[in-house]
Amino acid sequence: MPVIQETELRLERRFDPRPCRHFLNGEVYVLHCHHYATLYSQLADDCGMLDGRKLLAEVAEDTFFDELGNYYDKHGVTDTADRIALAEQYYAVTGLGQMHVRCAGPAGAEVELSHSHVDEGWIKKWGQRDKPVNFITQGYIAGALAAIFGRPRRSYVVVETESLVKGDERSRFQAVSM
Repeated sequence: MPVIQETELRLERRFDPRPCRHFLNGEVYVLHCHHYATLYSQLADDCGMLDGRKLLAEVAEDTFFDELGNYYDKHGVTDTADRIALAEQYYAVTGLGQMHVRCAGPAGAEVELSHSHVDEGWIKKWGQRDKPVNFITQGYIAGALAAIFGRPRRSYVVVETESLVKGDERSRFQAVSM
């Protein structure tokens, strides 16, 4: 199969009025506002008994690993730069913000957010705080890198090193292969 150079995300959007469901590229997609995202992020942060932060990150990792991997397979996207560009676009299309992947390779990556739905929503709802809250993006990055480099889930540990919610100019994440 020839390599397809594809850096513009193709979207198939559909709405089924019977069950009131939106679909994005064949998968159910839930539209949400920043209030909802910050509430379930706060719930995850408060839920120490079940390690809610890890749980939320792993759910995001599993979801986006599948979504991106399926997209790459369906469209024959094999070029690493194309896969990274599409992962950045998918992050924006799903309403999570503006992501820029830097220094990416199978061993890890640096990722920067100039806009973050979760962080900006948190600040509007509760103001700044002294620790990061973007567990969803941690999972997204881990799943995206695994899909980009053909690695299995849980191949990357992702840590938020700077955070919009902490007052930093942008959020930054370090991802390291396990």
